[in-house]
Amino acid sequence: MKKSRLGNNQENSEVDMTPMLDIVFILLIFFIVTTSFVKEQGFLLNKPDQTKSSPSDSTNISIHIDENNTVFFNNKAVDVSRIPARIENFLANQSTENVILSPHVKTNYNKVVQVLDQIKLVSGLTVSISTYKP
Repeated sequence: MKKSRLGNNQENSEVDMTPMLDIVFILLIFFIVTTSFVKEQGFLLNKPDQTKSSPSDSTNISIHIDENNTVFFNNKAVDVSRIPARIENFLANQSTENVILSPHVKTNYNKVVQVLDQIKLVSGLTVSISTYKP
């Protein structure tokens, strides 16, 4: 008679999965609620249309950075902090809205960002980034 009781108990023994599913859903809700979404800071680049060509009589401000991280403003070496003053001086003599920034392939990205920050201090300019060709 004992055998029938043991056999009967083994057939009815099953694991109830409901509490485990409840815990999984609670953890899922916790992670969804506590996740913070951070929008990364950056700058937008507008690529020029290949079909349009710029007029040849317009004057552009040319800034390039060589492989030694030396900054040149219209082919003259300049300190990064002096770029806004150089741009203002150039705009006083000639009218333009275009700045062409040409960093060398081996240029440090921090230097490029520093130059872009200095150019941004002067309002009303369009910055184009190209590759440096010595």
